[in-house]
Amino acid sequence: MEENKFNFSEEEAAVKREQNVEQSKQEVKKDAQGLFASISKFLSELLDFRDDTDRVATIEAIKNDIPFKGATAWILICSIFVASIGLNADSTAVVIGAMLISPLMGPILGVGLSIAINDIDTLKKSMINLATMIVLSLLAAFLFFKFFPTADIMTNELFGRTKPDVRDVLIAFFGGAALIIARTKKGTIASVIFGVAIATALMPPLCTAGYGLAHNFDIFVGAMYLFTINTIFIALATFLVLKILRFPMLRYANSKKRKRIAQLASFIAILVMAPAIWTFVKFIRQSGLESDYNNFMKIEIEPNDELWLQKGTPNWNDKSITLYFNGEVSEATVADLSNEIKNYEKIKDFSLNIKGNKNRSFDKISDAYDRAIRDLDNKDNIIIGLQRQIEELRSNITNLNQQIESKTNNVGISFSNLSRDAKVRFKDLEYFGYSKMLTSKDFINIDTISVVRLQWNKRLLDTIRDKNESELKAWLIKELKDDNVFILNK
Repeated sequence: MEENKFNFSEEEAAVKREQNVEQSKQEVKKDAQGLFASISKFLSELLDFRDDTDRVATIEAIKNDIPFKGATAWILICSIFVASIGLNADSTAVVIGAMLISPLMGPILGVGLSIAINDIDTLKKSMINLATMIVLSLLAAFLFFKFFPTADIMTNELFGRTKPDVRDVLIAFFGGAALIIARTKKGTIASVIFGVAIATALMPPLCTAGYGLAHNFDIFVGAMYLFTINTIFIALATFLVLKILRFPMLRYANSKKRKRIAQLASFIAILVMAPAIWTFVKFIRQSGLESDYNNFMKIEIEPNDELWLQKGTPNWNDKSITLYFNGEVSEATVADLSNEIKNYEKIKDFSLNIKGNKNRSFDKISDAYDRAIRDLDNKDNIIIGLQRQIEELRSNITNLNQQIESKTNNVGISFSNLSRDAKVRFKDLEYFGYSKMLTSKDFINIDTISVVRLQWNKRLLDTIRDKNESELKAWLIKELKDDNVFILNK
């Protein structure tokens, strides 16, 4: 009896434990659901901006910014000139300053708005004002880069706007999204600072296009391509945000007209978005190709000390990569590189062409270097031999001069020393001759005089020549120890 009572107590305890465990699980589950609900509520309040939207005020504000005339036109022209100066000076700070005063966003937001709410009249107005904005901007930039001194210099700021990539697309898209979200916020009007993101995508390309019109049409095409892409993506961002916010579609009294306009707006929206999406996909693919190519070169080629890379040339259309090397490239190396390229997803289908230069192998270059050193040594020996011969010739000439002087000079005067000293003292002296001459005044007694024949530089003034000549005569009387020195001019 007592044993049964004990067993019953154990069963009750086990049941209570199970109930407690189940109750604990339910409480944990409830707490987890409460935490998840709190997080969801927090994220919803943090990221949801639909309840804070003033649709009527937003539409009115965007439509008011579309007209492009009067003060707005002059502000744009001034900002374009400032941006052009900044691009020419290669100054990012000046370009940013121009963005702060640029009113470029109005017509582009109008395009996105009109397509989103099915407003064909606003679309026409936006397109006309956008075209006006482009023409004014191009004209202002063209005039600056055409006539300003040194404006033909291609700076890094200009070059960076000639070849668009996926980063430019992202700047335009997220800049446009940020601007339209700021525009739709209830109770506020986006200040001009919100336009900086759009100006970043639009002003520099327009100024660069003006430079291209003035100096290089290819640059104009590249810059306008970037401007067009950025414009499309800004309008696309505006369209998507307004659709997410469920802006009301414009109603028309005539149902057929409303349907026709809706179809036209949808067609324009598709027409605008299709090339934008295609361009985005193309940029993504191109960026992937370039990234894999750069990684292949950095990992497989550059660290290899046996390879002497001259240059690499990728051809994206033909799916081929040509590598030029200085020196011979072994077949094993070619096979290894061909296998390694298959590890790179984007370029694994590319054909690899290896161009080695057999005439520039390391051994041959070393041989050529050794030959050059030997040739230089031989030339040095030849030069030393020639210098010795020159010294010998100088010595022989000196000896001959001395022999001639000893035979013709009875007074023991060294003509070589005399003429050399005369030239050192009188740099304008071009000719010097000296001899002893016999003379007779009464034809009975014979005397000797020193005759010196001179020639001075013809450009020498007469007064200076006479002065030099008298100084030379005084010096000769002293050197020759003869008062009878007679000077003749040649």
